[in-house]
Amino acid sequence: MEHFHDEWIQEWCDLNGWTDLFKERYNHYWAFPPNGVMPEPIPQKVMRLIKSEKGLSVSEKRWLLGAGVISAIALASSWFFMSPMPLMLAFGFDAVTFARMEYEQEY
Repeated sequence: MEHFHDEWIQEWCDLNGWTDLFKERYNHYWAFPPNGVMPEPIPQKVMRLIKSEKGLSVSEKRWLLGAGVISAIALASSWFFMSPMPLMLAFGFDAVTFARMEYEQEY
């Protein structure tokens, strides 16, 4: 799940003089700092600040919408079939979704 839009990070880099932004892998961004000759990871403090300012990414919104839809369908089918199994499946899906929503960077 992508926690950031590339445009958010590029905007911060442009404002702070960092150049040649590239994404190493999901949510791991590197760039050349001002007057730097080696790329460095974007600082974790900055990434948290960007996340708190910008909110949820499109990917996160889709996963949350999916969790809500699946939960509603599971509730209706659980009532219709008089069985707790659909709710248990929805709980499992929701637990995985919310675990993936956590953002921790390994810098």
